Amino acid sequence: MNNLVKLTVAGISLTSLTLMGCDKKEPPSHEAAQGNGSAAEQVVTIGHAGPLTGGSSHLGKDNENGARLAVEEINKTGLVIAGQKVRLELDGEDDAADPKTGTQIAQKFVDEHVVAVIGHLNSGVSIPASRIYNDANIAEISPSSTNPDYTKQGYKSAYRVVATDAQQGPALGDYALKSLNAKTIAVVDDATAYGKGLADEFAKAAQAGGGRVVAREATTDKSTDFRAILTTIKSSHPDVIMFGGMDSTVGPFIRQAAALGLSAKILSGDGACTEKVAALAGDAVNNLVCSEASLAVSRMPQGAEFEKRFEARFNGPILFNAPFAYDAVYVVVDAMKRANTTDAAKVLAAMPMSDYNGVIGHIAFDAHGDMKEGAITLYHYQDRKKTLLDVVRYSGGSI
Repeated sequence: MNNLVKLTVAGISLTSLTLMGCDKKEPPSHEAAQGNGSAAEQVVTIGHAGPLTGGSSHLGKDNENGARLAVEEINKTGLVIAGQKVRLELDGEDDAADPKTGTQIAQKFVDEHVVAVIGHLNSGVSIPASRIYNDANIAEISPSSTNPDYTKQGYKSAYRVVATDAQQGPALGDYALKSLNAKTIAVVDDATAYGKGLADEFAKAAQAGGGRVVAREATTDKSTDFRAILTTIKSSHPDVIMFGGMDSTVGPFIRQAAALGLSAKILSGDGACTEKVAALAGDAVNNLVCSEASLAVSRMPQGAEFEKRFEARFNGPILFNAPFAYDAVYVVVDAMKRANTTDAAKVLAAMPMSDYNGVIGHIAFDAHGDMKEGAITLYHYQDRKKTLLDVVRYSGGSI
């Protein structure tokens, strides 16, 4: 809908210019627009990208709703930058959790001169898109990409407001060894940057702690039949099984593991730590332990208040990382205020000095663009209900 409005307005403007016979002129820069006085309202676009179709669409929409709520609240309160009234617009785009589509959307955002981008959801999309944002000097703040490589490419534009798999993997590995007393481990991943990255970090931590990987398997993020993999795993008699993947694949995997008589505890990360995984796995979900790369909403400093506002606005519960997308918008606006401009490059230059207290807690970034401090929360399922199990805090990048 937003794109239709923009195209219509552009069409009227071009027609008017043609009728008036005006000479072609370059559009005014952000700085020039601010210099026209405070009477006119400047419209500044923030991009959001995530899967709005496909198996992870519910997660992408949840993130987008978090960003949209922030934009609506900021506009209602009023925003003034360098004496100019500013109205934010959110351009929400569907990257379909696909790297190629994600890079196309990244270029679209660059061409639209967005001030910053909230996204992408999937690490496998954030990583290739990050080069495009970096080349254009546009900040990319992911509310959910956890693969460590995302911020290790040397790009000044890549930020995230969640923990990384370098913290999430060891937290799960430590739980497997110390709480489940696991000695033998099977590891499966969905061959995505997220799933494989998390599985690798888990395996590395588990082996360092004395665990032995007796099976290592890979599937795809589109697979639904895991019986062949599970039959192979069953023959290796693991104490636990780690699956790096999203809820749309982990759910069927859990159900099929139970049907084959596998009793080993199944572990997974934030992509599978959802209500949907319970719906897909059925009662077998009670055999799952999963992690989130953050505090639970109930333990966030402003979590309860945010949850009420979110549910009132969208008539439903938080499903994934909506609070992180919400805070990411406020971090961008905080950078705009400190830089006293809406120029994307200058907003990006202000990002490293971020020191913001949001819904999720204190947000400050290290030299790579990762959170300086945070938490990993572990959950299990009882009667198909996700229940908090433990909280592991980290500081300076280490558990």
